[in-house]
Amino acid sequence: MSLLSAKEIMEIIPHRQPFMLLDTVEELEPGKRAVAKKCVSYNEPFFQGHFPGEPVMPGVLIVEALAQAGAVAILSLEENKGKTAYFAAIQSAKFKKKVEPGDVLLLETEIIKQKGSIGVGKAVATVDGKVAVQAELTFAVQ
Repeated sequence: MSLLSAKEIMEIIPHRQPFMLLDTVEELEPGKRAVAKKCVSYNEPFFQGHFPGEPVMPGVLIVEALAQAGAVAILSLEENKGKTAYFAAIQSAKFKKKVEPGDVLLLETEIIKQKGSIGVGKAVATVDGKVAVQAELTFAVQ
């Protein structure tokens, strides 16, 4: 059973459909890490044009989903409730596997550094245990 449903995720982060890219949160250590799931379906709006005849989830949206998982972790802290985590930088992004309809993305983001309102997360998205995307994400909480 999931730790947080989509409705509970929306109480933490400001994202809404069609841009909320998390279905559930499976593990959560507030301020430290979050593991979330995204069940990728043929009904995703981006598949209409990316790519006709060969639907592939855009890599930037996988990175965004990882950032949303990190935002759940950092915004779960009492002092950050009601705030927003904004992208400040993306480092070392590597795209290793296509993500297609029917895949279940496991999104893990661990906060590895934080100083004041700026932090860095180590993020890895996998499908069936194989790395699809990995990156280091810098965020600013406001």
